Amino acid sequence: MVGSAAVHKGNKQSLPTKICAHCGRPMTWRRAWARCWDEVRYCSEACRRRARQGRTEAPPSGER
Repeated sequence: MVGSAAVHKGNKQSLPTKICAHCGRPMTWRRAWARCWDEVRYCSEACRRRARQGRTEAPPSGER
């Protein structure tokens, strides 16, 4: 059983990862995202909220 040690139930290194669209941190696949992994863009609810707030507000101007 030499080959089964690399692919056991607790091996989390083989899970897919993505980069959060807001904060840029890597996020790992979660079981809750199993059905919608292709649609996941943010690592957390907080990042999703902050990203939405940033789109609705006017971008800050460089001059005052």
